Amino acid sequence: MTFYRWGLLMARHRREVFAVWIVLLIGSIAAVPLMTSRLGNPDYSVTGSESAKVDTLLQRDFSALGNEQDVIVFDAGSGDITSAASRAAIARVVAAARAQAGVTSVTGPFDQGAQGQVAKDGTAALALVALHGGGPDLTRESKAVGAAVRNADAGAVRAWFTGFSPITNDLTVVETKDSERAESIGIPVALAVLFLALGAVVAALLPILFAFVGLILIFGVIALLTLGFTFDGFLVTIVTMIGTGIGIDYAMFIVSRFREELTRRGVRRTPKKDKAPDSSREVAEAVGVALTTSGRTVAFSGVIVAISLCSLFVVDSPVFQEVSVGVIVTVLGTLLAALTLLPAVLAALGPNVNRGALPRRFQPAEVRTDLTPGSGGWARWAHAVMRHPAEAVIAVAAVLILAAWPLGDLRYGIDLGTASLQGQPTAAAQQVLTRSFGPGIVSPVQIVLTGPGDTPLSSADARAATALADAVGRDHRVESVGTLTSGGRILIDAVPSVPIDSAAATGLVDTVRHDLAPRATAGTDAVVRVGGATAQFVDLSNETRAKLPYVLALVLGLSLLYLVIVFRSLVLPIKAVAMNLLVTAASVGLTVAVFQWGHGGGLLGFTSVGFLQVYLPISVFVLLFGLSMDYEVFLIRRMREVWDVTHDNREAVAAGIEHTARPIAAAAAIMVAVFGSFMSANVLELKEFGLALAAAIALDATLVRLVLVPAFMRLLGDWNWWLPSHRASAPVAAVDQSSQSLPSRK
Repeated sequence: MTFYRWGLLMARHRREVFAVWIVLLIGSIAAVPLMTSRLGNPDYSVTGSESAKVDTLLQRDFSALGNEQDVIVFDAGSGDITSAASRAAIARVVAAARAQAGVTSVTGPFDQGAQGQVAKDGTAALALVALHGGGPDLTRESKAVGAAVRNADAGAVRAWFTGFSPITNDLTVVETKDSERAESIGIPVALAVLFLALGAVVAALLPILFAFVGLILIFGVIALLTLGFTFDGFLVTIVTMIGTGIGIDYAMFIVSRFREELTRRGVRRTPKKDKAPDSSREVAEAVGVALTTSGRTVAFSGVIVAISLCSLFVVDSPVFQEVSVGVIVTVLGTLLAALTLLPAVLAALGPNVNRGALPRRFQPAEVRTDLTPGSGGWARWAHAVMRHPAEAVIAVAAVLILAAWPLGDLRYGIDLGTASLQGQPTAAAQQVLTRSFGPGIVSPVQIVLTGPGDTPLSSADARAATALADAVGRDHRVESVGTLTSGGRILIDAVPSVPIDSAAATGLVDTVRHDLAPRATAGTDAVVRVGGATAQFVDLSNETRAKLPYVLALVLGLSLLYLVIVFRSLVLPIKAVAMNLLVTAASVGLTVAVFQWGHGGGLLGFTSVGFLQVYLPISVFVLLFGLSMDYEVFLIRRMREVWDVTHDNREAVAAGIEHTARPIAAAAAIMVAVFGSFMSANVLELKEFGLALAAAIALDATLVRLVLVPAFMRLLGDWNWWLPSHRASAPVAAVDQSSQSLPSRK
């Protein structure tokens, strides 16, 4: 079925469409609590990596430690943590924690076998908590333990629960507040831009409402997927960011074209006593043409985004696969709404979509009947650029290359976001840990020694383990070292004196793996593996670097092939891919300059950690490559409509710019507002994503679409439309119907 016939079907059966969507939305709203309850922790593991092997060995040979080791931090302030009152208070908190489901064990600071759990200054102490479970279980269990600790009568001391899952729980709270604040900034700006771009209140409100409805459906689908996949709170924030942006964009493109088709057919609002305009043949046809043109465009764009995101499955880490699945669901859910619900709503509204219109002189060119083709300001701009194409290409390319220059200094890492946790329980706990124990105690570097094939160690191998523990303990980045033996295997817990997500901590992991362990076990059969959260970060960085070329090749190759089919040209897809690469490099380069080098830290309210989040550059590349194709497909397909009629390259370029520049500029402004609003977030990774996405969209919609595209297409001339062995075919019927006002060839 063609897009035109599909549009007619949605328009004529809109009541059935509304009924189906009401059921879907009710079900999605009912499923949202399921999604919230099943959100887990970020999984930074890499399948088959050294740190993943350590996790397996710990669960098999050191099961008493549980799947996660967290701590309860006790602080007596200026008092004595060893006093009778403090001991009694600590005992009550420890008993409350032990009573929680999922707790494997709790080792209090004064229990038999406790080592180094009382601070040397006598003001603080620790209880070690072992949790059993994975994913959502750890999230739920850590919340329960945290609540038990808060509710227990600590009396003479203060108590807080911290560790990887508790920190993640608090981060989710902060990220949710960040997301709500960003939306309160971005949505009003988007609404204002929509009103100015579309020139009517009802038309401007539709994309906002559409994006909101699409997100409800998306969250409902993700809720069902949590039964088989593990998602975390950060993904929900990313889904909200991407879903809002593309939902508004897709709807705006279709609404804009629908209004143009109504104007072309002379459909106006009629008195109530006359036949309702929403049942007219002209309105249904306008819906059909809107889907044939803009609807087809957003469908192609969505497919490209999905293709790009599938490449992330090459990276053997759940954190990438989670982003891929989540955003693919977002794109497909948005497309479903754009191609079913939106056309039905437009058919119901008919010319009422123009209610609350601005004066005619402020209306977009496509809904004005007093303008002749090619007389608009954007057409004049395109002709001006095409008069000096070479100079335009050189100038813009120089700007983008300069922006991309910092990319050569890109460094990867993981920032857990603890700096954004002010006011949260884990932040208070971290202050005490840093003061009295060392910040790394929440997640020690775990070194497991076994014999060949994971067999028990021999006596000589055990002596090598002792030597390794001594060598690790002498490292200036290590606060303390403890050992545990089980079944002939030895676990060395090295507590870093530096934050576990710092460059110093990842350097410690590399030192143990490549220097201390080989020297201590030389001449023995001992097998040493290094794990823990920091080791996971290192393995994820290595995996990302190793798989980046494959992701690039997949995205570029599949996108190029797909665009050849869509554009019916060989030159245009190559140009599109090259430009998108340049824009992506420029946006990531700017992100490196700001967040890695620290330029603008005072303005944006952050302190540079010296690297970008390990999954940001590759995720941004994939996302931006798909999102920026939205504008490319929208622009080039409009040019193609004119080319198929006139076969005049200059005229096609100018007409395409004239009819798409305003909606593209508006769409870009909306995405910049939505993405850029996340730079107000407290969590650093949200700031990074917000800047990278906003910068890329801004560069793409201005320098690329309005300058590079017309300049390049002027230089290439008729070669733009060349395809080997291609025979020009007549435009489809729906386009014929919509092209009656296009300029004719002269």
